[in-house]
Amino acid sequence: MMLRVLNFVVIGALVLAAAYVYRIKFDSTVQAEHLAKLRGEVRRERDAIAAVRAEWGQLDNPARIEALARRFLQLKPIAPTQFDRLDHLPERPPEDARAASDDPIGGMIGNLAAPDMVTGSIPAATTTQSDRTSGAPVPAPAADQTESSAASGAPSR
Repeated sequence: MMLRVLNFVVIGALVLAAAYVYRIKFDSTVQAEHLAKLRGEVRRERDAIAAVRAEWGQLDNPARIEALARRFLQLKPIAPTQFDRLDHLPERPPEDARAASDDPIGGMIGNLAAPDMVTGSIPAATTTQSDRTSGAPVPAPAADQTESSAASGAPSR
């Protein structure tokens, strides 16, 4: 009788061990599926990163940027006459312009006078003394309007 009880205990232990092994196998299968799903997501993300890098390489191409700059910016080359010596720089602004408010840069900008000489490739705007003192906006010449629309991305025909 003792032998039968021992057999039933051993058979019960074997059934419990088989159930436990089956549970571990099922959990490992679920984990393997999850791992495969994550690897697929990682692969898709790497492909997306490669596509974005390829697109960036095309957008960052110096020849493309140069063509866009020529088309939209209408820049002129720098002339040697545009450089000047440091002793020809204008004097510092008056002390009251810098201490006009809590914003010293804003105070200096607010007290700027129109330059006597225009440098660079920007055409001179025609203003009168009354326009400068009133602070009224001065309309740009017709040639500047076509350049500004080209620089803003509007197609020029």
